[in-house]
Amino acid sequence: MESTKNEIFVIGHMNPDTDSICSAISYAELKKKITGEDYKARRAGQVNAETSYVLERFGVKAPTYLPDVRIQVKDIFIREVDKVKNDISLKAAYEIMSKNSVVTLPIVNDKNGLEGLITIGDIAKAYMEGYDSKMLSIASTPYKNIIETLDGKVLVGDESAVVREGKVLIAAANPDLMESYIEEGDIVIVGNRYESQLCAIEMNAKCIIVSDGASISSTIIKLAQSKNCIVISTPYDTFTVARLINQSMPVNYFMKKKDLITFTREDFIEEIRGVMAKKRYRDFPVLGKNGEFIGMISRRSLLDAKKKKLILMDHNERSQAVDGLEDAEILEIIDHHRVGSIETAGPVYFRNQPVGCTCTIVYMMYKENNIEIEPHIAGLLCSAILSDTLMFRSPTCTPVDKAAAEELAKIAGINVEEYAKAMFSAGSDLKNKSPEEIFYQDFKKFEAGQISFGVGQLSSMSTDELGNIKEKIVPYMKKAFAEHGLNMLFIMLTNILDESTELLCEGDGAKELVLNAFKVDEVDGKVILKDVVSRKKQLIPVLMSSLQQDNN
Repeated sequence: MESTKNEIFVIGHMNPDTDSICSAISYAELKKKITGEDYKARRAGQVNAETSYVLERFGVKAPTYLPDVRIQVKDIFIREVDKVKNDISLKAAYEIMSKNSVVTLPIVNDKNGLEGLITIGDIAKAYMEGYDSKMLSIASTPYKNIIETLDGKVLVGDESAVVREGKVLIAAANPDLMESYIEEGDIVIVGNRYESQLCAIEMNAKCIIVSDGASISSTIIKLAQSKNCIVISTPYDTFTVARLINQSMPVNYFMKKKDLITFTREDFIEEIRGVMAKKRYRDFPVLGKNGEFIGMISRRSLLDAKKKKLILMDHNERSQAVDGLEDAEILEIIDHHRVGSIETAGPVYFRNQPVGCTCTIVYMMYKENNIEIEPHIAGLLCSAILSDTLMFRSPTCTPVDKAAAEELAKIAGINVEEYAKAMFSAGSDLKNKSPEEIFYQDFKKFEAGQISFGVGQLSSMSTDELGNIKEKIVPYMKKAFAEHGLNMLFIMLTNILDESTELLCEGDGAKELVLNAFKVDEVDGKVILKDVVSRKKQLIPVLMSSLQQDNN
C-alpha cells in the first residue's frame, strides 16, 4: 500500500485567520495548475467565524485539520498481505507464507476485523509439540482441513464436520489387538487390509483414512454409511499421513489472540519505534479507524519513512507553526511578516514582501504565471486582503493590496464596501462563542530575547460589540496566560471605524511596557492606542524595540 509521501501540504499558522486559510487554499490550487502535482491545503487550527463566512460565501470547504506534521505510519509503506480465516490449516497458512515470503499472517473475521496473528514460529512450535494423539480434537479441527492437507477425497460422510473427540491411531496391529485400543470417536489410519478397515468401523471409529489410494470395497462403504463413519482416501503412504495430519489443525488454536501490538495509520513513528524495540516480533499489524485490518509494517519499514513536505503560508515564526515542524521538510515559505525564527535543513523558496496580506502575494503569483483566477479563488483572495488591511484602513495596506482587492472583487462579483461590512460583522458576531473560541480567533506568539509573549486581535465596526467581547475575554485571559507559560499576554480590541485599539494586558510589567513604549497614559483603567490597528506593523515592532532596549 502506497504511503502519502507524494502529497505536499500547504498550511498556515496556528489559530489561523482569513489570510492564513485563504492563502493556503489559493496557493495549493495555483501549484497544482503549474506543476500538476498533489498539493493540498491544510489548517493548523480551528476556522474562526469570519473565515467560515468567507468559505461559505464562495462555496469552498475548509481545509482538513493537520495539528501535527511528525512522520506517521501512513507516511511509510504499509505492506498488503493475504488475510486468512481462523479455521484454515497450519499447512495452508505455511504455504501462503512461503509463497509470499512473509513470516506473519493476520487472521481476520468476516468483517475484516483482526482476530489474531500466526507466525512461522507458531507453526514450528505446533509441529514439534503436536505429539498428543488427541490434538486434532483438542483443536476442533475441521474435516475439510484433513482432506486438504492429505490431498484426499471423501468417500463417505460429511466433510463439513469437525473433530470433537477421539484420538488419532495407526492400524498397524492385527484386528484382535486393534479391538483393545480403538475407541468410539477415534480417527484411524489404515492401509488396504480389509480386516483392519472393518475392525475400525465396527469399533465405532469416527473416521478411517485409507492410505496409498487403496481400493475400498462396497461392503466397507455400506458399513461406514450405516455406522456414520467418515471415510477418506489419500494418495499418501501411512508414514506421510501420520506426519502430515497434525498440520491440518486450524490456526485459531495456535494464533496469538491476546495483547496484540497493533498500530493505526495516524500513529507517530517516534512513538511506535520504542514499542517495536521492546518486542521480538518482526511484523506489526496496522488497523483502520473502525478496527479493520489494513496491512503490516516492520522495523525495516521505518527506514523508508519520508518526512511530510510543507509550504508555509502567512508565517515564518516557529512559535506560530504547526506542531512537529522539525520532522517535516519545508519546501517554500510565502509570507508578509518580519523574518522570524524558522530554520530549514536546506535552501528553500522564500518569498517575503512588505504588503498588507499574503493573499496579495498569491494574487501576484497567479498573474506572473498567467494562470486564470477563478471567481471563487478571487473571492477568497479578496476577502483575505480586506480582512488583513481592515478594508484598506491598516497602515500595512499598500497601493498593491488595494489594486489587487479591487480587481479580485470584479472577478468575484462583489462590492468591496458592502461585502467587507458583512464579513467583519460575521467575524465579530461572537454571541454563541465561548471565551476560549473568542480568544483563539487570531492569536500568535512572539519572542524577544528571553521574553515570550502572545498577542491576539479581535476587530469590529461596533463599539458595543467590542464591549461585549471584552466582558467575555477578560476572565479567560488569566487562564490562557497560565496555560501558555508566557511572560506577557496582550489582546487587541480593534475598532475598525474609529481606527483605534483598546489593549488588554496580562503579566508582570505588561501594562507598564505598553504605556512606556507608546508614551500613553492609562485612562479609566483602559489602555487606548489611537491610530493603532495593525498588530504586525504598529504593535509588534514597538513592543520588540522596547523589550530589546530593556534587555540591553
